[in-house]
Amino acid sequence: MAAVRIPPTLRAEVGGLRELDARGETVGALIDDLVERYPPLAGQLYADGELASFVNVYLGGEDIRTLDGLDTPVDHGETVILLPAMAGGA
Repeated sequence: MAAVRIPPTLRAEVGGLRELDARGETVGALIDDLVERYPPLAGQLYADGELASFVNVYLGGEDIRTLDGLDTPVDHGETVILLPAMAGGA
C-alpha cells in the first residue's frame, strides 16, 4: 500500500481528505484504485482514457513522466503526489 497526497483542488472529490492509502504495484494501478473508490476523480485526472496532460504525478519527488509513466513501480510505504496544473492570470 502507498500513500497518495491529494491537493486542495481535488479534495472535494474524496470527502476533504488530504491523503489516501491506495493499492497497486504501479502508479497507474494506484490511480485506478482511487478512481474506483472515488469515481468523481476520473473526470479530474483522465482525458480520453489517458492521464490528462495537465495532471502531474510525482513519486519520490520525481515526475513520473521522467520515469516509466503510469507503469512506474511503487513500493509499499512510498508516497505519490497528485498535482493538477493550475491556470489563470491575465
